[in-house]
Amino acid sequence: MAYDTVLEATLRRDRWIVVASLAGVAALAWVYLVVLAKAMASMENPSGWHAFMGLMPMGRWGPLEYALGFAMWALMMVGMMIPSAAPMIVLHARIARHGQTRDDPLASTTAFAAGYLLTWSAFSLVAAAIQGALVEIALVTDRMTSASARLAGILFIAAGLYQWTPMKHACLTSCRSPIQFLSQHWRPGRWGALRMGIEHGAYCVGCCWALMGVLFAAGIMNLAWIAAIAAFVLIEKVAPFSAWTRRAAGALLVTLGLVTLAGSAAA
Repeated sequence: MAYDTVLEATLRRDRWIVVASLAGVAALAWVYLVVLAKAMASMENPSGWHAFMGLMPMGRWGPLEYALGFAMWALMMVGMMIPSAAPMIVLHARIARHGQTRDDPLASTTAFAAGYLLTWSAFSLVAAAIQGALVEIALVTDRMTSASARLAGILFIAAGLYQWTPMKHACLTSCRSPIQFLSQHWRPGRWGALRMGIEHGAYCVGCCWALMGVLFAAGIMNLAWIAAIAAFVLIEKVAPFSAWTRRAAGALLVTLGLVTLAGSAAA
């Protein structure tokens, strides 16, 4: 009985440590996003943004621009995805503590979270590369908004259609089932936890990459859209009516895309 009491107290302590750490990391990422968005909005002319960041003119991205673009996307993914990954990470900490291995359970859980974020960092590299390419062909403005209504419409439609695909369903199912995922993929030790985190991150990227692509249409630093997508991802993963939500969001995005294309054609 005494052992069970001590274990439960330890589990509660672990949970609070993990939740507080995740909340702190996500909060710092959101502070960065808000500060960055406000700095962009305060510029009286578009070129002022480049003076603020010390960047070269649009259309001439070099290593510095790609590095800053990667950092922006990576921190954006931290702020958007950590809340929805929290249930999985907290459960990992609980199982690791019950495992009674020689490894520190919290260190193992840290490795799991690091693996998860490592996968999203890889996604951020790709997103920054795409942004740089779109900038160079003048399809994204220096305020990080779409310069082509046609491109925006296509991106909305593509993201909407992806919501209905078997791949989306399979990836979302894995993300929505922490117990099942951990039981099927569990590996001991910190390296095992890191690998599990990478695998979980891969499922989440497979689930959400098209939604993140919507930012190229709605505005890469559009805080309203960033918050809306982050909230929707969380709802998709934890709400009991996820299938209906997924299909409804797909229909909404396709409709928005068609309206955008129609407006482009009429202009």
